[in-house]
Amino acid sequence: MSRRRKDPLRPLTEDERTALLSLSRSRTAPAALVARAVALVAVSDGLDYQHAARQAGRRSGDAVSHLVARFNRAGLQALEPRHGGGQPKAYSSADRERILREAARTPTPETDGTAAWSLTLLRDALRAADDGLPRVSTFTVWQTLHDAGYSFQRTRSWCPTGRAERRRKSGRVTVTDPDATAKKN
Repeated sequence: MSRRRKDPLRPLTEDERTALLSLSRSRTAPAALVARAVALVAVSDGLDYQHAARQAGRRSGDAVSHLVARFNRAGLQALEPRHGGGQPKAYSSADRERILREAARTPTPETDGTAAWSLTLLRDALRAADDGLPRVSTFTVWQTLHDAGYSFQRTRSWCPTGRAERRRKSGRVTVTDPDATAKKN
């Protein structure tokens, strides 16, 4: 005989039950969400936590009891994964937005010393800015750009093709290539 449940599942609303049933049958949703939905549906149908865990493909009835308690407090938000451990994020979403704004800005050769961003130059620009991030690392810049969908190959800013400024002994000279459009194709 099972013990009395300390925090039993509250009655589900019709919308919650529909959402849980739909998610429990999904073949495209992440497996962890599907397993949580299956466990909650099984508990709402009257199974104990251990059998609900087995039906969801899990071993621990304790995990189902924690899920039920979290569902009672947060509703369907309890299905979403939470922080899984490790160091907390050092930069907020505003800091990540700041990195993305700087990356979207076209560098000026006079102030930035380049016509195209590299990770190191972008990091240095962020560290030097008044509203910048003085301790940001190259890896953090890369990870933020990668998470936002940036790719070095697709988003690198290049100089205009066919025209370049060169330094000569006589000073700066603009060199143009008359065959630049033919070379592009």
